[in-house]
Amino acid sequence: MNQHLRPEPVPFIDIASQRRRLGKTLDEAVAKVLAHCQFINGPEVAELEAALAKFSGARHVVTCASGTDALLMVLMAKGVGEGDAVLCPTFTFCATGEAVALTGATPVFVDVEEQTFNIDVHSLRRGIASARQRGLKPVAVIPVDLFGQSADHDAVAGVAAEEGLFVLDDAAQGFGASYKGRRLGTFGLATATSFFPAKPLGCFGDGGAIFTDDANLAETLRSIRVHGQGSDKYDNVRIGLTARLDTMQAAILIEKLKIFEDEIAARNRVAERYARGLGNVVTVPRLAEGCTSVWAQYTIRLPRGTNRDEFAAALKAQGVPTAIYYPKSMHQQQAYRGFPVAEGGVPVSERLSEDVISLPMHAYLDEATQARIIEAVRGAIAG
Repeated sequence: MNQHLRPEPVPFIDIASQRRRLGKTLDEAVAKVLAHCQFINGPEVAELEAALAKFSGARHVVTCASGTDALLMVLMAKGVGEGDAVLCPTFTFCATGEAVALTGATPVFVDVEEQTFNIDVHSLRRGIASARQRGLKPVAVIPVDLFGQSADHDAVAGVAAEEGLFVLDDAAQGFGASYKGRRLGTFGLATATSFFPAKPLGCFGDGGAIFTDDANLAETLRSIRVHGQGSDKYDNVRIGLTARLDTMQAAILIEKLKIFEDEIAARNRVAERYARGLGNVVTVPRLAEGCTSVWAQYTIRLPRGTNRDEFAAALKAQGVPTAIYYPKSMHQQQAYRGFPVAEGGVPVSERLSEDVISLPMHAYLDEATQARIIEAVRGAIAG
């Protein structure tokens, strides 16, 4: 192809279009912070926490510096540590298991369901048994609402109740989605989310939040995020972190939250068009009954025998970017190979790591551009 005729690249995630839509409202929000100069724990932080509580239905929201800190803070607040086991899916971003390892506890990796990519409760049960066989004490499970779709929270809660575990929902990719009519943020002991810029609700840097109905937990979390402080900053009553959300990021998120529901609806329209256009050539993601998704990623599975690298190269030549979440499940990565895996292994996760690939997904993907993506996918499969 002539270099001058090369197709204009499609954005994988289009933060610029959202920025243009918000326009002056973001400029004014940032200018307000620059004027009052309360860059740490300014008034916008409490305002954002109240808005997130209203949106999610959670009684308490504690914002923090990242999604990883959100997970870690809850584990710290619960005193999780050496000798404890925390069950989590292996087919997820490393932060899920990383937060566990940072406490000194042992992440025990379990498998996911083929259809939803979310935690498999049968593997969860086997993982709990495997942990006990190793002399570990299972204390918690971290289901992940992967790629934007809620995990099966009733099933997870049932196992957790039987086994005496608390549930920490990792909604870093799923915040804004719902399960059986309830928004994420109200399941389990606590829910952690991330506001990394690429997330459906993202800021312009790092950020995160914890949602809980437990007032005592919320109070402990607020202490942990500021070095474990008690009555003042020189009265530290526990080991803590520097894990506050910047006021500037809070101001930005307040404005983004106002258009979030509209963006979720747009993401679902994009997902529906993909399903219609690609459902007969690749395995498209499916929503479990009673679940909605915010489509943090639109992840397809390629037909058996398709060379994924060649497929990605064919799309790239058409100006269509792709990404692989995740080419290695956690138990396959160097840092995590020494941690236990549920009895029977994690065969679904290992298969997914070999054949998944994600297509551009955002609220500003117009029909013409999406038609171009669909055509490129169909052409690469046929070719």
